[in-house]
Amino acid sequence: MNHLTMDKLEAGLDHIRQSPKDEGLVELIVRRPLVETREVLEEAELSTTEGLIGDSWTQRSSSKTVDGSPHPDMQINIMNARAVALVAMEKDRWPLAGDQLFLDMDLSKANLPAGARISIGTAVLEVTAPPHTGCHKFVARFGRDAMLFVNSQVGKELCLRGINAKVVQSGVIRVGQVAKKI
Repeated sequence: MNHLTMDKLEAGLDHIRQSPKDEGLVELIVRRPLVETREVLEEAELSTTEGLIGDSWTQRSSSKTVDGSPHPDMQINIMNARAVALVAMEKDRWPLAGDQLFLDMDLSKANLPAGARISIGTAVLEVTAPPHTGCHKFVARFGRDAMLFVNSQVGKELCLRGINAKVVQSGVIRVGQVAKKI
């Protein structure tokens, strides 16, 4: 698959910047039951202790915790649906990003700083401070320019690679529901 050049990626910034600020749709939910395995879901249960039920987050070690346990502030990964649509080019490639939730919503630091809360269905998420950055897998799947794009100064301000969150109220979420900043 061909990847987009930096010029084409930057041409999509205006569309991404038009993402709704206060509420937007849940476009995709993805569960990662095993490393490199993805399940696209219509509905998911979020838990304050387990994150997305059935996701492998609870088994993923973290270099950012003292004991290597899963990082509590990196329980849920969220990516802007417009940003992933741009870098992935096809919706069936969105799950390759590795995030669990894809929202048509402004995820920028200015709009959703650490501590901000998002209500989806009966669940509530809280944006956490650890940055969500791309890795070698992101480069392999979407190209070097895509990685440079999401990790550029503008990309970091807009959180184009996404944000981390934790579940603060367990509940059920569905594709097509409205995610609301609260």
